[in-house]
Amino acid sequence: MSSIDLPSHSSTNLAPDADRIMLRRRIGFFTLVSATCLALFGWMTRLVGADGIDVFDALILAMYGGTLPWVVIGLWNAVIGVALIYLRRDWLQSVVQLQGLEDTSSPITTRTAIVMPVFNEDPERVFKHLRAVEASLGRSGLAEAFELFLLSDSNVPAIFEEEERRFEQWRLTSPHPERLHYRRRLENARQKVGNLESFCDSWGGAFDHMLVLDADSLMSGDAILRLVRLMQHNPRLGILQTLVVGLPAASAFARVFQFGMRHGMRTYTTGSAWWQGDSGPYWGHNAILRLAPFIQHCRLPRLPGEGPLGGEILSHDQVEAALMRAAGYEVRVLPIEGGSYEENPPTLPDFIKRDLRWCQGNIQYFRLISWKIWRPLGRLQLALAILMYLSPVMWMGFLLTGLLRMVAVTLFPETNFAFMEAVWERANSSEGMALFATMMTIVFAPKIFGVLDVMLSAAKRRRYGGGGRMMLGTVVELLFGVLLSPVIAVAQTVFVIGLMFGKRVQWNVQARDLRTVAWGRAVRGLWVQTLCGAVFAGALWAWAPGALPWATPLLAAWLLAVPFAVLTSDAGLGRWLRRIGLCAVPEELDPTVEVAEAMTPAPLSNLGPAAALAPTMTLHHTVPSRPDV
Repeated sequence: MSSIDLPSHSSTNLAPDADRIMLRRRIGFFTLVSATCLALFGWMTRLVGADGIDVFDALILAMYGGTLPWVVIGLWNAVIGVALIYLRRDWLQSVVQLQGLEDTSSPITTRTAIVMPVFNEDPERVFKHLRAVEASLGRSGLAEAFELFLLSDSNVPAIFEEEERRFEQWRLTSPHPERLHYRRRLENARQKVGNLESFCDSWGGAFDHMLVLDADSLMSGDAILRLVRLMQHNPRLGILQTLVVGLPAASAFARVFQFGMRHGMRTYTTGSAWWQGDSGPYWGHNAILRLAPFIQHCRLPRLPGEGPLGGEILSHDQVEAALMRAAGYEVRVLPIEGGSYEENPPTLPDFIKRDLRWCQGNIQYFRLISWKIWRPLGRLQLALAILMYLSPVMWMGFLLTGLLRMVAVTLFPETNFAFMEAVWERANSSEGMALFATMMTIVFAPKIFGVLDVMLSAAKRRRYGGGGRMMLGTVVELLFGVLLSPVIAVAQTVFVIGLMFGKRVQWNVQARDLRTVAWGRAVRGLWVQTLCGAVFAGALWAWAPGALPWATPLLAAWLLAVPFAVLTSDAGLGRWLRRIGLCAVPEELDPTVEVAEAMTPAPLSNLGPAAALAPTMTLHHTVPSRPDV
């Protein structure tokens, strides 16, 4: 990484006292996480080592220990988050530590480019969202400080021709067409990274900030203005990420998934922002970036080699955040809801496809984590991104090792593996059940504390349609999560193993519209999960029937994966859930103006009187690849 030069400026604008506070927070947080992990590991060692520890026990403990950090971090993030929100009056200032958090009226003195990179996306959705953003900024009276850029990498003629047609029509109806720009590259070199690099090279010098939107992103004018004012107040702030929540969804799968994410994300993100401070994450969209340091320090090199772990850096966002922090600028998350939205995959197969794309990108971080330029928290962010996908793999290894141990006991009854009965006896004791209950509580802690956050506030309960509807939706989402998580864990495990043999996924356009999953497609995509359920169920029935009650939720998730995918993609189920208001996000019950505009079909007719067009920004060029590291 010698090609990346670090600046000589100071690393932060925080006072020394604030630095000491952050150090104490991080020490305290890691003490809590470490103590909890050690206690749980010791507890499991006591159970597994009932009559000594053999090679299988050692493997089981190693896999179990590997799963602990991710879930325990989630636990303490949620605990700290809900405690701050309800026990500290100035919790937002304490967490974010930025000047100007209450500022809603100061003048906008900087220039911001709002950019949306797209690749073969639905033009109707793209322009509905961009028009909603423009209209919302127009209502603020401060739209002159912003320009909107649609950065197209589309290569399907029907799609890019429709983009051009809709863009021309947008300019005809816009009060300020000179602020609207469209550019399409002939080749999508370096994908989204190359698309944004091309914009920065051509237009970055004309703007102070860049606000990045995905094709399914939507932001209100008020939310955008708040980000810009915070950037103006805090000149050392390099990236400010918003809390992104799901838009109302027609799909039953997306609806239930984002309901659970919605009430759990605020407390989790608040807790993580409290100890991460100025070294927070960047999720690649719905965030504002300071352009000068981004251009200077965050240009990504190409990793040496080819294959799934070499070549272009796919999950660019966390790397850009770590580079920004290494350059001495702050990266922070604003953990409040309001005005920042996205859409979620509408079906289980589409969700898995997106998740495996992220998995491949995050596993690439093994090639990056040893770079010497990283600050400690920047390196930790990359490590956590890897751990997010290794933790389910180790959980599957934990289960598989237990299964192999049972087989060994059966095949070699005279060996030291034969003390399985003592292990199961202790596991079925009150102590074993207590550990099981403890682990389930920890796993679901972000959701539990998210529900607690809502239920403790009358105003929040009303936003979800009342406490009764909130709790009923929570039960549905809990069952949904129990069925979903083991299915995703198998998919991630198979994929990570495949990466070792050169398997990869194509980063194509993401499915955003509901398509019913046919039985054939579900079987082709989920047969491994079904087979896994059958193998584990048969093995437990034959060799450890006493474990079947414990394993029922897990086995049900795998054996029902195919019908689960088909049912949750059913449009009728989605309409029924919407009709009764179950698992509704607040914007469905009380939509904002921006959400209502984005969710309303946008006809192409009725353009009104033609307006004189300002010169159109339509650039056709390719961006050369950067040399290898």
